[in-house]
Amino acid sequence: MSDTINVYNRMAADYVTLTKGHAPQELVDFIATLRPGGRVLDLGCGPGHHAAVMAQAGLDVLAVDGSAEMIALASKIPGVAARQALFDDIPDLGPVDGVWASFSLLHAPSADMPRHLAALHTLCTPNAPISLHMKLGTGEKTDTLGRFYSYYTRDELNMLLTQAGFTPKSALHGAGKGLAGDVEDWIVINAHA
Repeated sequence: MSDTINVYNRMAADYVTLTKGHAPQELVDFIATLRPGGRVLDLGCGPGHHAAVMAQAGLDVLAVDGSAEMIALASKIPGVAARQALFDDIPDLGPVDGVWASFSLLHAPSADMPRHLAALHTLCTPNAPISLHMKLGTGEKTDTLGRFYSYYTRDELNMLLTQAGFTPKSALHGAGKGLAGDVEDWIVINAHA
């Protein structure tokens, strides 16, 4: 994981450029499921681009990331409490009324995913939504920048979420270019605790 974090520390400015733009519809839909003033965890917040939108919507946002450079950027956003944390720190972050995990948990080894999802479920208040964004595929690999990835099928993710105590509700598929410049298929699974 440290190699992946080092890449994000080194390329924080490039990531800001990549992520600039309007709020994706899936973020707008996620915000709509939360009560006004609800506490939301932005897990793997990057520079805080999504956390900023959630804070502007009146949510109490805890934005966490393993990268010190990303947290330095996110901490400048009004209304966002930014904290450097790793996936193993999840048990210390709750309780929360919702979890936004946008392309963060894909950096965890697949053997650790059940543990991380179970920890997130424990943080969640009853019926809290989770929006889990992952890359589609199978296996694990390191990209050309040196970042570690775990890939899953939709069925695998639904099973993992269910085993952790979540109830999958809907999914959205797409493809997009990431920081390494490769176009890859992705999925967003929306579930509830």
